[in-house]
Amino acid sequence: METWDALRARRNVRAYEDRTIPAEHLERIVEAGWRSPSASNRQRWGFVVVTDRATLQALSAVWQGAGHVATSAATIVLVTPGDAEGRVALLDQYDLGQATMAMLLVAADLGIGSGHAAIGDKEECRRILSIPADEDPCYLLALGYPADRPLRPIGSPNRRPLDEVVHRGRW
Repeated sequence: METWDALRARRNVRAYEDRTIPAEHLERIVEAGWRSPSASNRQRWGFVVVTDRATLQALSAVWQGAGHVATSAATIVLVTPGDAEGRVALLDQYDLGQATMAMLLVAADLGIGSGHAAIGDKEECRRILSIPADEDPCYLLALGYPADRPLRPIGSPNRRPLDEVVHRGRW
């Protein structure tokens, strides 16, 4: 799939086929996050790739909107150091956003659906994955092949009109 097509095909998928993702595809997805831009190239992130069914089910309870994680083929937990404050914390979150988008696009390119979620119970997430206390688990990125329909470019996405969003030259 071309990058433009992957971008247009990507959508939140929260129902997955009971099908594993090939290891080389998971590696490509996390490498996309690893290769993504980072403020001052600090790369203050870590990615925990989870494929064990029992662990996925446990992770689905760390946020009320993470039920789809239980049936995903894999979930990537995005982590940053817990020492960040102020501008550094904002940059870390921005970097995680860039890493997430890179991973989402590569997943879509491979025909793999994705659905993100926050982490509300960080202590439970740390316990489940043995994440050190000084690290901050921030987001879940569930992956799997869509159960309803394959990914393909969406002609008319549910978006605000472009001319309401884009301002040229000035607001």
